[in-house]
Amino acid sequence: MANKKVALITGGSGGIGSAICRQLAKANYRIVVNYHTNRTKAEATLNSLANEGHHLFKCSITVSEQVVQMADFVEQQYGRLDVLVNNSGITKPVPHHDLEGLDDEWFDRIFQLNCRGAFACVRAFKSLLQKGEDSIIVNISSIAARTGVGSNVAYCASKAAMDSMTRSLARALAPKIRVVSLAPGWVMGEYAQTFPKAYIDEQKSKTPLARIAEAEDVAKALVSIVENFTFSTGCIFTVDGGRPLL
Repeated sequence: MANKKVALITGGSGGIGSAICRQLAKANYRIVVNYHTNRTKAEATLNSLANEGHHLFKCSITVSEQVVQMADFVEQQYGRLDVLVNNSGITKPVPHHDLEGLDDEWFDRIFQLNCRGAFACVRAFKSLLQKGEDSIIVNISSIAARTGVGSNVAYCASKAAMDSMTRSLARALAPKIRVVSLAPGWVMGEYAQTFPKAYIDEQKSKTPLARIAEAEDVAKALVSIVENFTFSTGCIFTVDGGRPLL
């Protein structure tokens, strides 16, 4: 295998996460698939990967001690980490006007996973990432960070916080580690598929490219950023079909 680089994807068994794992594996990265609860899906993701040298690791990124254990595992197995993809996230639909419907527990859960968990991963893997020649952290954000339109107010705010963290960390970790956000619009994953067809068709009509992204669109963009945008850091890259234009 010519490329001996290692990539870890949090939430690697989900729709976008598994697509990212597959595309990076095709590019000859050795993959660590992080998951928390669904081992069956994680194993299916692992078994779908091209090439060799891949592993699973069960860990909740909201528990910092477990994240440190995951970093220790990567160091023992590989001695390096070249790509950290902070993909884990959570949300639930709550209309933005329904302030009572977004209770404190859900608000905190969303920020703990979407933002604080990503920071915990950066903190734990910093020393491993610094060993590489061209290491990168990719935070999976959302255009909801910019538009304020999304599944609920806390979700939009958590992604805006992630983008702000991207800029702060890009400055703090330079020049050894690049840090970027990748911000999709609607993606035809498990969440989108819970909505009626008429609603999905409406979202397509609001997008200049007249379709909703597939998870593979996001994953291919990520590989391109990792491999080709080697002089970019602190950036927010969008994969949204031009949605904010309409």
